Amino acid sequence: MNGFFKVPVPVNEPIFNYAPGTAHRAELKAAIASARNQVLDIPMHIGGKEIRTGNTLAICPPHDHQHKLADFHVGDASHVEMAIDAALAAKSNWENMAWEQRAAIFLKAAELIAGPYRAKLNAATMLGQSKNAFQAEIDSACEFIDFLRFNVYFMSQIYTEQPQSAKGIWNRIEYRPLEGFVYALTPFNFTAIAGNLPSSAAMMGNVVVWKPSNTQVYSANVLMEVFKMAGVPDGVINLIYPSGPVAGEVVFKHPDFAGIHFTGSTGVFQDIWKTIGNNIHLFKTYPRIVGETGGKDFIVMHPSALVQESVVAIARGAFEYQGQKCSAASRVYVPSNLWPAVKEKLVATMATFKMGPTEDFSNFVNAVIDEKSFDKLATYIDQAKADASCEIISGGNYNKSKGWFIEPTVIVTTNPFYQTMCEELFGPVLTVYVYPENEFEKTLDIVDRTSNYALTGSIISQDRYAIELATKKLKNAAGNFYINDKPTGAVVGQQPFGGARGSGTNDKAGAMINLLRWTSLRTIKETFVPPTDYRYEFMNEA
Repeated sequence: MNGFFKVPVPVNEPIFNYAPGTAHRAELKAAIASARNQVLDIPMHIGGKEIRTGNTLAICPPHDHQHKLADFHVGDASHVEMAIDAALAAKSNWENMAWEQRAAIFLKAAELIAGPYRAKLNAATMLGQSKNAFQAEIDSACEFIDFLRFNVYFMSQIYTEQPQSAKGIWNRIEYRPLEGFVYALTPFNFTAIAGNLPSSAAMMGNVVVWKPSNTQVYSANVLMEVFKMAGVPDGVINLIYPSGPVAGEVVFKHPDFAGIHFTGSTGVFQDIWKTIGNNIHLFKTYPRIVGETGGKDFIVMHPSALVQESVVAIARGAFEYQGQKCSAASRVYVPSNLWPAVKEKLVATMATFKMGPTEDFSNFVNAVIDEKSFDKLATYIDQAKADASCEIISGGNYNKSKGWFIEPTVIVTTNPFYQTMCEELFGPVLTVYVYPENEFEKTLDIVDRTSNYALTGSIISQDRYAIELATKKLKNAAGNFYINDKPTGAVVGQQPFGGARGSGTNDKAGAMINLLRWTSLRTIKETFVPPTDYRYEFMNEA
């Protein structure tokens, strides 16, 4: 049976508030308790088979590192090869499946997460990645549901985009999957990203080898359960847990490597790009390289900014999920006329923050992801304490006895190029530079050249001329630019996400352009009545 099928028009998934007394709160609390009361044995998933190596690593909540949630089985190079072989074996059937069948699988995955798997996936994210209930809800539930539904819709739009045809000719375009396999390398901080990177490529008919961060394996295991329940065929998405270098050594030398979908650090991405370039002669095709990397995201307050709105944007933008968002505000520029009021309100606001485990829903701040991150952040804080150009006005403490807890910290510096204004810290440490109120335009130039990143940023102002000036002067400083808002919280279908410069390839997750990167076009021209004489009219003598 044939038809030009129309997929459901997507709408953003409603956010549950988990308020006291709600059924959703009780369900989530029960899911958390259930997860804490068992120790999982998490295998790799290759070609539909569960693979256990016996070489395991423990998974513990970052906020309670003495409690074991699971052990996962670490892979080696042989498992990377096995995953590639399984993907390539599944490729023919998958890419030849009718697109509406692929669409149905991922629409079903969205419904599974919206319904029976919502609490389980949120609980896994809360425990494994130390996200509070709201941060888990907007990530592992709502954002991933949105990715699935909107990507199916974008896929259908792509397939309907066709060329014009002249008289007697029919032109058409096929949107083929890439020739080979796609490698999805996903981060710890967003379960939605960990799900979207392999599924968006698979949706377009590609087969995928997926390696999540070790610190996200716990919720990745639930995502894989959802994929299988939704009907993703064996071998289409293969989930493996080798070390990054071990996987890269195999993947980036394989002739069938067709592309990488990456979110992670800028340094790792640059090394991957370099390796791909050096090995370009080994591949059957030129691999697609799609990556979203680091950020040194800013908030610029104009002298006309409203103080209370600015303080809320700073507090949420810098400290939600402990600042472990690539979009998190980590440098703020405050005009001197507003600084006394901003300082007073910001310090007072932060004094109300509660920090602790995610199981206690009253905590706004939880733990950073692991000891390596903890030690790095503690070092930056100690250096700021010892630097004459810096003053810590809030926070500055840290403790690892129970969990990896870094107190939300505000550093005020007299040096706009101090290291914490320039380097990505990926934690709850914010640096403020107070600029002379009559030097707004000069400060915009400083913002633009301070960092090699260009992911997100915002301008807060009541002056429309100032907003226009900032929008123009900072056009290359942020791929997602916010006016009178915090620089975090992009919504699928509303604010396609990605940055340029050192922040990635700006292929905009949550938009059609990202899915186009996982297709290879073939143009077909059919002539209905071909010519029967090679001669053209200009060749006639008269």
